[in-house]
Amino acid sequence: MKHLSSFKPLLAALPHRLPVRFTWSTYCSHLSDSDSVERRSPLEKFKTRLSSGPRFQDFLKGGVTVEKTPIADEEYKHGYLPEDVGRGNSRKVYFETYGCQMNVNDTEIAWAILQKRGYQRTVDLKKADVVLLVTCSIRDKAEQTIWNRLQQLTAMKKKRLLSHMPMKIGILGCMAERLKTELLEREKLVDVLAGPDAYRDLPRLLTIADGGQQASNVLLSLEETYADVMPVHHAPQGRSAFISIMRGCDNMCSYCIVPFTRGRERSRPISSILEEVRLLSDQGVKEVTLLGQNVNSYRDMSEKQFCGTAPTKLSRGFNTVYRTKQGGLRFSALLDRVSLVDPDMRIRFTSPHPKDFPDEVLHLIAERGNVCKQIHLPAQSGSSRVLSAMRRGYTREAYLELVHNIKRNIPDVSLSSDFISGFCGETDQDHQETLSLIREVGYNVGFLFAYSMRKKTRAFHLLQDDVPAEVKQRRLEECIKVFRQEAARVNAALIGSKQLVLVEGESKRSAVDLCGRTDGNMKVIFPKEDVAVPGPAAIRAGDYVLVKILSATSQSLKGQVLCHSSLRDSAHTRDLRRQHD
Repeated sequence: MKHLSSFKPLLAALPHRLPVRFTWSTYCSHLSDSDSVERRSPLEKFKTRLSSGPRFQDFLKGGVTVEKTPIADEEYKHGYLPEDVGRGNSRKVYFETYGCQMNVNDTEIAWAILQKRGYQRTVDLKKADVVLLVTCSIRDKAEQTIWNRLQQLTAMKKKRLLSHMPMKIGILGCMAERLKTELLEREKLVDVLAGPDAYRDLPRLLTIADGGQQASNVLLSLEETYADVMPVHHAPQGRSAFISIMRGCDNMCSYCIVPFTRGRERSRPISSILEEVRLLSDQGVKEVTLLGQNVNSYRDMSEKQFCGTAPTKLSRGFNTVYRTKQGGLRFSALLDRVSLVDPDMRIRFTSPHPKDFPDEVLHLIAERGNVCKQIHLPAQSGSSRVLSAMRRGYTREAYLELVHNIKRNIPDVSLSSDFISGFCGETDQDHQETLSLIREVGYNVGFLFAYSMRKKTRAFHLLQDDVPAEVKQRRLEECIKVFRQEAARVNAALIGSKQLVLVEGESKRSAVDLCGRTDGNMKVIFPKEDVAVPGPAAIRAGDYVLVKILSATSQSLKGQVLCHSSLRDSAHTRDLRRQHD
């Protein structure tokens, strides 16, 4: 401490904020001529500049100021990389995508970046020079699938070394961020790692891997939305496409790994989104799905006029773990503008959080004929006690009130949901409350899973995964059974109705049938022999047809085609029916 005290008078004498100046113009003044400068290596040039720069004493004497002097681009070239760094040179890339729709969109973004650098895409794994797996970390089973696949690909890679150029294996997405150390060190299975915010760096990472080194970039960003990267969409026969509108999540639910693998929420500028929607419309795409980890919390702050002070509106009875956000162009405004681009293009969105359904969003969905009357409403549990432990921000009662409000505003709405069985501390009573919620709401689609503890999450640090695996499985099976019963009941109510169906193509289970989806996202199967409907053209994928529903199960509907149709015709018919009612 005596030594530190001796510096106090010196520090007290310093001005509050010293201007700093680096004068680069004299960094090579001691050289005899310009030729000697050119002969010096980049490292020698840097050392020269460093040695002639300011010393510590210069800061104490009164400081120096910064004088920016242009520096030749060649001085910033990476000496360890070749001049054609990042060039694909027509090498073939093979993608495998696992997990959610966001990963499908990430695949399209990654491919758009690589395509511009001269890579080619192949659907034949045997012809691939680069294999990229776009991964998911939401559950342990998903990660185990990737580990097994890596073993298979590594075996293929070793065989290929005997006769072809080396094959490179890369892991993209959530698993790359969460398990970066294991992926690089475990049996050396991976050449390249790129997290969800590092796809722009893929060309450089692959170049480093070509030199025999492992390369990784898993840094998360507070700003990256890939707004300027137009994804290369691979919509089947031009029927549908996914559009990412925001990335990351701020909700911090105690069971969820997403905030740690995808980072904080940031929204893509609306101008970029509308440009992509228009492009897809011009290409004849008939359905777009807006994507985000918390899609309806969209908040564009990219333009000055958006940056107000109005607080974000939440669903009644819901709250967040973070302070109320202010300003920004919200999801209702985005949905409004997207729906006006093409009245004959269906608009869907996923995955939302129940907290972000204020009345203006519901009114817009009810009003616009091309915004699908289908809402994904993840509940996760029917027990208020478990919901509190999950940090979901609502009670069972608040969730049910939201469901009733949705049904009041959108009478023909179809609801889907997510449920987790066997979360930390879940009792049999909690489980029964979940079953009763499923019965009360009446969903037609569900995604149900047994709880899988994830490292880094709040639950991992503070809660006990104390529900035995066999109990989790039993409860999951009971939830699935009740869910199917209720879905069958909900779908049976559609028998005899006429549904507008967007044709997807031939049924996967029967070569004599076609299939498509309703506004409520239910699969409809109808015989090919019934396609001789009035009109000049046969029915093709991407067409809208009116189908009369003849039968229903918990997972699909069957019907008979009546005629070609369109979203405009369907919306007009619906409006007339409402006026009559």
